Amino acid sequence: MTLAKSVALTTSLLLTTALYAKEPQQVIDVKGTQITGISVSSEGRVFVSAPNWRDGVKFAVAEVSTETKSLTPFPDDNYNRCVADSIVKDDCFLAVQSVIAHNNKLYVLDTRNPKFKKVQDAPRIFVIDLASKNIESVLELSKNAYHKDSYINDLRIDDKTQRIYLTDSNHPGLVVYNLQDDSSYRILNDHTFTRAEVDTLDIAGKPFKNTVHSDGIALDRVNDTLYFHALSGYSLYAINTKDIKHNVPNKTEQAVWKVAKTGAPDGMIYADNGNLYLANLEKQTIDYLTPAHQLRTLVKGDKVNWADTFSIFDGYLYYTNSKIQDAGKDVSDMHFGVFKVLLPE
Repeated sequence: MTLAKSVALTTSLLLTTALYAKEPQQVIDVKGTQITGISVSSEGRVFVSAPNWRDGVKFAVAEVSTETKSLTPFPDDNYNRCVADSIVKDDCFLAVQSVIAHNNKLYVLDTRNPKFKKVQDAPRIFVIDLASKNIESVLELSKNAYHKDSYINDLRIDDKTQRIYLTDSNHPGLVVYNLQDDSSYRILNDHTFTRAEVDTLDIAGKPFKNTVHSDGIALDRVNDTLYFHALSGYSLYAINTKDIKHNVPNKTEQAVWKVAKTGAPDGMIYADNGNLYLANLEKQTIDYLTPAHQLRTLVKGDKVNWADTFSIFDGYLYYTNSKIQDAGKDVSDMHFGVFKVLLPE
């Protein structure tokens, strides 16, 4: 190979590497309130959620102004008023973990488990019309769909089956909510597929000893495949949505398959390009599994610090840094961020 061709090839490789190693851009910096959830609507509206893990939480759900870099409680102050004092009322949020913007609605997942002191009434999903900010409905889990120590963590909405799939990170299992008749039930309850595999993670050299079970979840709407993963573990599992059945646990279990070995994730999302994006908490990266099952790294560096929740909009992956391994009882001086990074084509 001539020197000219070698230089040209090297330059081409460097350009290709740069194309797929974009520097994350900070969307907003949040001081003093730990945020976990992030979701971007089809119109580009950005919403975040803050868990009720300590005293003094200022809001449960907020909309981000990308122009002024500010937060506004959503849908209003009244629905966010119960968080700081953990007041149990039906008409306000108690302990929100995640939010999903879908079909011009915001689905707010309220664990109803403030400070991990057990479920106070029943976990529920507030469905809010994004245009009017009105509460359209409240989807409450039935008694057989959760345990008193449940922490319902994340959700995905399946328009084809008219179901919502949820993970329980404290009492291992998945929950299915049927939108057609408002029924709900558990699958893979306390099962190997949903239980944690290790009791300690090494987050960039810092031991994290809280055991977290089924947490990350992603839905491939083209191939009707639901992916799920324990946070304290390295096994990515999947099941075809047609094989998710009520009251036939053996058939459901037999339909699950192990997809790959990955890092221990929190955030997970499936993209239209066929890539499954998932955090690697221990390495502080965001990785992705290609359709050919190649595991690659999208983002690494100091702008990834416990990548908690993902959302995709306009070719960008949005994510929160919840810094769980560093956050104690007082986070008043800590900074938590929302970032976005360009996805590979």
